[in-house]
Amino acid sequence: MSEKIEAVVKNSTRLGEGPHWDDTTQCLYYVDLFVGDVHRYNAVTGDDSRLNLGDTIASIIIPRQKGGFVVSKRTDLAILDSWDRDKVTSIANRVEADANMINDGKVDASGRLWFGSCFCGKDIPDPDNWPKHQGSLYSLDPDGSVKKHISNITISNGMDWNDDNSVMYYIDSIARQVWAFDFDITAGTVSNQRTVADFSSTEIPDMGYPDGMTIDTEGKLWVACFDAGKVVRIDPETGTVIRTVKFPCEKITSCCFGGEDFTDLYVTSAAPAQLGKTPLAGSIFKVTGLGVRGRKANMFAG
Repeated sequence: MSEKIEAVVKNSTRLGEGPHWDDTTQCLYYVDLFVGDVHRYNAVTGDDSRLNLGDTIASIIIPRQKGGFVVSKRTDLAILDSWDRDKVTSIANRVEADANMINDGKVDASGRLWFGSCFCGKDIPDPDNWPKHQGSLYSLDPDGSVKKHISNITISNGMDWNDDNSVMYYIDSIARQVWAFDFDITAGTVSNQRTVADFSSTEIPDMGYPDGMTIDTEGKLWVACFDAGKVVRIDPETGTVIRTVKFPCEKITSCCFGGEDFTDLYVTSAAPAQLGKTPLAGSIFKVTGLGVRGRKANMFAG
């Protein structure tokens, strides 16, 4: 099956990340990490609007069941009242050390937010020189309690769960690993870490660094390949790449399924200082015609 790639919002970000599709409004929410902006792209009208959270770092925007959004600001988690009323109230202050930042997050089926951290550089990451093992993986329960689950992560990134919530998938970009864990959704715990895909292996060549991730209804992973200009579909049972979608820029950062029937793949990207031969870098892309579909995204229950 042949896919079609379209830049639906051109050059909207310096470092686009954290896409979340809201099926109730047919809107894509995403962030511009080092600018502190959160964006809302309305797929019906084509309008892209933004809010600045008053900080240089914003990595998460996810709708809440009670209305508004859970957002992150550097080392804090907060509630954004609504898109039209930009009041931000902190709910977890200084989760991480000042040298770090919160990076990427997703909500599990119980309404619990999972998020990670990494060292906070001043620009788009230089993977070769990134300080190692300074990040962690956390969860935020609806009651506001924060728990640390894994330490010694370098750049915490993409995560998602299988259909029966027995497995959580998780990425450390600099380690170039896609991991799986046994997942207990009631207790909110992970265990039995193992490697699903090793991007440093010669069996998966030219994939760059795994970044954001989503899962389709067939249980296959879609992983954004930073510095490789691709999103790859991976079979987590075998660790093999079974499909590759190539984009007109190298720094592909994350992806999620959206559209009325969740058959569109929305993809974020980053823009280098000089666009050069990749004038669409920093755009939001939509991929259609993939022949697969994703699932409704979970909202934060807190």
